Amino acid sequence: MDWIINDELGLTLGHVVGWAAASAMVVGGVIPYIPQYRQIKQTQDPEGFSLHVCLALLIANTLRIFFWFSKRYELPLLVQSIVMNLTMFLMIHLCVKVRRSNAIMRTRERVFSGEDLRDRRGSSKSREERIGIGDGVITAPAGQIKRGTASKHYLTDFDMKYFWQWTDFQSYLDFMLVIWAVGAAVTYLMLSVEWFMETVGFFAVFTEAMLGAPQFMRNYHNKSTHGMSIQMVIMWTLGDIFKTVYFVLRSAPTQFWVCGSLQVSLDLAILLQVYIYRKNPPPHTVHRGD
Repeated sequence: MDWIINDELGLTLGHVVGWAAASAMVVGGVIPYIPQYRQIKQTQDPEGFSLHVCLALLIANTLRIFFWFSKRYELPLLVQSIVMNLTMFLMIHLCVKVRRSNAIMRTRERVFSGEDLRDRRGSSKSREERIGIGDGVITAPAGQIKRGTASKHYLTDFDMKYFWQWTDFQSYLDFMLVIWAVGAAVTYLMLSVEWFMETVGFFAVFTEAMLGAPQFMRNYHNKSTHGMSIQMVIMWTLGDIFKTVYFVLRSAPTQFWVCGSLQVSLDLAILLQVYIYRKNPPPHTVHRGD
């Protein structure tokens, strides 16, 4: 009787540990962005956070979702990808909203299609121009800005010069909708081609492994980590260590744990920047974009 009880308790404990680990995988990737989100919202300054981090994660998790249809890896990793995509859109929405509310001169707003959103200032004879998000932001008191009206725009007007520097949230969403549609079609056609799907899986985790690279380069360019949440990077590091160990213990595809190790190395490099640039002053008020 004792051995039966022990076996039952062992099975129950195993289930609890398994569910706890799976839950940590799903929400663990989101938690590091909570302090960064709160910091941007409180300071109304998104310039310390690189939106290219969001781009890297959106692409990586989209590719991982496509890869699931070939490998059928663990369901918590699939759910994590979906949750992470939603989180990145929340980060983008906040950054775009804050930058728009802080900007002063507006006529030319950069959107995914490359078309303009033009300001109209009533009886004024001249129009002020707003520098695109990527060119820099000059702040002014709210109320000096009037909303522009949107003209028609098309995908064929896409302007690479302002890629991922658009001034409206809808443009980021439109771009990812195109990626999802094209990716889904290609995955459907190539699903039976093993080498292709393995390559998709590699690029999925490699892109995620390099998500810290834009933040690393931004810090290096500014010679400062001002505006970047150190809590976020520490949580990145702890989460990536946990994730890599999880990949190894759960026998995830090789691409997952190899790129997880690379991701941990990049996290540590960013933490080293925090120490190196700790005495440097913050960058100039007018910033270059992501």
